[in-house]
Amino acid sequence: MHKLKSLLLLSCAVASFSTLAASSSIKFGLEAQYPPFESKSAKGELEGFDIDVGKAVCAAAKVTCEWSETSFDGLIPALQARKFDAINSAMNVTEKRRQAIDFTQVIYRVPSKLIAKGDSGLLPDVAALKGKHIGVLQGSIQESFAKAHWAPQGVDVVSYQDQSQVYLDLTSGRLDGTLVLAPAGQDGFLNKPDGKGYSFVGEAVRDDKILGSGVAFGLRKGDTANKERLDKAIDSIKKDGTVSQLSKKYFGDLDVTVK
Repeated sequence: MHKLKSLLLLSCAVASFSTLAASSSIKFGLEAQYPPFESKSAKGELEGFDIDVGKAVCAAAKVTCEWSETSFDGLIPALQARKFDAINSAMNVTEKRRQAIDFTQVIYRVPSKLIAKGDSGLLPDVAALKGKHIGVLQGSIQESFAKAHWAPQGVDVVSYQDQSQVYLDLTSGRLDGTLVLAPAGQDGFLNKPDGKGYSFVGEAVRDDKILGSGVAFGLRKGDTANKERLDKAIDSIKKDGTVSQLSKKYFGDLDVTVK
């Protein structure tokens, strides 16, 4: 009997230790090719708005940040396969994604806009884009929007595994434009030498059902423990002004905070 009790106490202790160890860190999954949200410095270090938000959340939750990289379209399958705890990669909350995963509260919101040559006369509507070639990031809400609204009307929507390849094909003439999150397009292309002569054309596209309600961390279905601690930490960095400060640092006058 004493031996059985000892074994039970040992099992409880091990279980408690495992729970404590599991809660001492958060591993975020991301695609590191989408500046200014997430990318790598010349030294190979992760940097960007989402990286800083993730670090602030980890600090507020008193846990250690870890990072795992994969392609954007592979993030949800990798999360479901338990390769990391949460997606932190400028992923908008949409009805379609909610069928596969859960989300934390929304952290920030950004518009999606079309980039094309400034003198092209293109606008983000089917009348102007019919017969044109528009690049989008595979697995993104911009891809979903373009395929739903533009492709059926004769627009050639071309999907890529990373946004940097989209920009290469845009400057080489294989594409006429690309639909992107505005800050990513500004920082990742328009602010660079290759972006000379290009600009945002027209207004931001709108479809709340497809484009979502804002960016949040993606979580496995039913992961209430991580949702609770991450939501609490997100609340903290919203209230103390961290999100607002990081918005100004990375996006200037473009306010992405949730009102």
